[in-house]
Amino acid sequence: MKANRYNEMATADLTAELAKLKAKLFNLRFQHSAGQLKNTCELGNCKKDIARVKTVLRLRELNPALEPVKGAKKAK
Repeated sequence: MKANRYNEMATADLTAELAKLKAKLFNLRFQHSAGQLKNTCELGNCKKDIARVKTVLRLRELNPALEPVKGAKKAK
């Protein structure tokens, strides 16, 4: 997923997404060690997604004003 989509998500949704991505990474590592993983690029992509989510969560921890406002539209 793109980083800007994570910026639009609420903090609770991001923590749920982080848990889901960590579970996915665990399963991918298990498949890789068993020799069942066909696309090894998925490991790197999953790690990068986890890093993106953690980055957004950390930015919000440092600056709570970055929390997205519900119903607000972005200016182009």
